[in-house]
Amino acid sequence: MMSSLILFLSDLIVPVTFAGILMYAFSKKVPVYDNFIVGAKDGFKTVLQIAPTIVGLMVAVGMLRASGAFDILGGLIAPLTDRVGYPADAVPLTLMRLVSSSASTGLLLDLFERHGPDSFLGQFVSIMMSSTETVFYTMSIYFMSIKITKTRFTLVGALLANLCGVILSLLLTSYLYAR
Repeated sequence: MMSSLILFLSDLIVPVTFAGILMYAFSKKVPVYDNFIVGAKDGFKTVLQIAPTIVGLMVAVGMLRASGAFDILGGLIAPLTDRVGYPADAVPLTLMRLVSSSASTGLLLDLFERHGPDSFLGQFVSIMMSSTETVFYTMSIYFMSIKITKTRFTLVGALLANLCGVILSLLLTSYLYAR
C-alpha cells in the first residue's frame, strides 16, 4: 500500500512541478515562451563554448579505456582492495566515474555481462553509480561555461564526497547483500 502511494506520488512530481512553474509564471504575467526562446539561445551559445572541452574529455577517456590502463591499475592495487573487501573489478569503474558518465556506464555494462547484475559486484556498482558524480567532467563544463578559473576547494570537496559515496555504497551493499 505504502509503496504504491510512493510510486504514484513520484510519477506526479515532474508534471506537477512543471504545471506549478507555468501557473506561477502566468500569475506574474511573465512571457513564458519568449523567456524559453532566450534561454534556448543562451543554451546553444554555452554548448558551442564547451564543445572543445567535451571532445577533449571524450578522446582522453577513449584512449585510457582502449589502452587497458584502468585494468592494469586495477590489477596493481588489487592486493590492497582485497584487504578492505573492495572488489578489484570495480576499480576501473570507480576511476572512470570521476571522468565520464557514458564511459563508466559502458564499464558497468561490461561488469554486468561478466558477473551479472544480481551479483554482489553488480549490486555494489549499481549503488555506487547512483551515489557518485563525474567530478572532472562536471567541474570542467560548469566552471568553463561561467569562466571560473580558481576552483578553490571544489575539487577536494567533490573528491571527498565521491569517496564517501563509494565507501557508503560498499558498506550498504555488504549490509544488504551479504556475500
